Amino acid sequence: MYGEDRIYKKVEVIGVSKNGFEAAIQSAVRKAHTTLEKLSWFEVGEIRGHVGEDGEIKEYQVVLKVAFQLKEK
Repeated sequence: MYGEDRIYKKVEVIGVSKNGFEAAIQSAVRKAHTTLEKLSWFEVGEIRGHVGEDGEIKEYQVVLKVAFQLKEK
């Protein structure tokens, strides 16, 4: 596989979790894996979160780019 020429497409997804940045990443990658064939890798572009009125972190958000291999004809 890795010795052969191949082409990838990269798309952006946003993972959201109340349980931390890693959980947000896992959620996004897991969902991408179930909807895209031949998912290969990801890169984190942005991390951010939502702070509630009480000053506590309520939500973690991670913007990811995921890549999947394009099908051969």
